[in-house]
Amino acid sequence: MKVYVLRLGHRLQRDHRISTHCGLVARAFGGDGIIYAGDFDKNMIESVRKVSEEWGGPFEIMYEKNWKKVVENFKQKGFSLVHLTMYGMPIQKKIRSLRKCKKIIVAIGGEKVPSEIYDMADFNISITQQPHSEVAALAIFLDRIFKGKELDKKFQGAKKRIIPQERGKKVVKE
Repeated sequence: MKVYVLRLGHRLQRDHRISTHCGLVARAFGGDGIIYAGDFDKNMIESVRKVSEEWGGPFEIMYEKNWKKVVENFKQKGFSLVHLTMYGMPIQKKIRSLRKCKKIIVAIGGEKVPSEIYDMADFNISITQQPHSEVAALAIFLDRIFKGKELDKKFQGAKKRIIPQERGKKVVKE
């Protein structure tokens, strides 16, 4: 399954850390890439690229000012648009249908999400019907869609790798 994330409405002065975390979660939880729409932010893009270079990949990070163009391009390539919103249908009621999709682009909000995204979406999915973080929603969505298998993912070309242990930190350089 191919999964890309579309981060809507990135704001340079406000969203650097949260958008970076969206990229890190998308990568770590099995996504193939992330597209940022809104303000261009070279530092945020470089932060995610640097993690991918150090910890392995592949993982794409792209910028596109116009989110509608991204959605249209992905839909032309056969991707289903899944919009994560607290107003959507509960993921637990739609997960079987979602897993049938071979290609997904997951839209997550930043600033107020444009109303058109609700109509363009093939699925409007909620993780909960309470206010929450798009980072948390994305992590739960990816974990559910991949049935937890992404937690054991091996990253190609990693320069660093963690050796799990009960206490302390052990990182080996490849």
